[in-house]
Amino acid sequence: MALSNSVFADTISDKEKDALLKLYHTTKGEEWTIKWDLALSVSTWHGVEISNGKVVGLNLAGNNLKGQLPSSIGNLQNLETLSLFNNQLEGVLPDSVYDISTLKILLLNNNKLSGHLSPKIGNFNSLENLSLFYNNFEGKIPDELENLNHLSEMNLSYNKFKGSVSKKLTLLDSLNMTMFDENGNPFLLDVKEQKDNTSIIVN
Repeated sequence: MALSNSVFADTISDKEKDALLKLYHTTKGEEWTIKWDLALSVSTWHGVEISNGKVVGLNLAGNNLKGQLPSSIGNLQNLETLSLFNNQLEGVLPDSVYDISTLKILLLNNNKLSGHLSPKIGNFNSLENLSLFYNNFEGKIPDELENLNHLSEMNLSYNKFKGSVSKKLTLLDSLNMTMFDENGNPFLLDVKEQKDNTSIIVN
């Protein structure tokens, strides 16, 4: 029975398997804490969750991943969980990540990721948990985050974001949007003034 399960589980598409292999090689898989045996079935690979022949979860937190995420990660089009926190990932997030609209949990905190967050973050219609704290992200926090109605947990603090942010997002952030300035000193992002949408009806 175990054999038939693993055989069934390994029937992921070549496109998805190739995306996993590229991730392994570009993040120095030979130095991972728990390595993948590439000669064995994908279903045996640490942290890879497969359901109905599709990769739905990638849980490689604290596994000594180094380097940049490959753009091919966007080919994991059924991914619901991407958990890569506590590693040594660096560089910008590939644009293709924002095309994984099935994502519910995105945990990339405690890495060395940098660059700006794309407005395409608004594509994450199913996202419930977004954790990016302790990285080097900069620029403005995209307004499109406001539109993620399922988002219930978020932490963007301890980055280098600037500008202002809505009260809604500030309250959602578990550290109230605490950022680092150029000197490494913590500061709170400004909260945008709320527009008063109440209208006075004159009889």
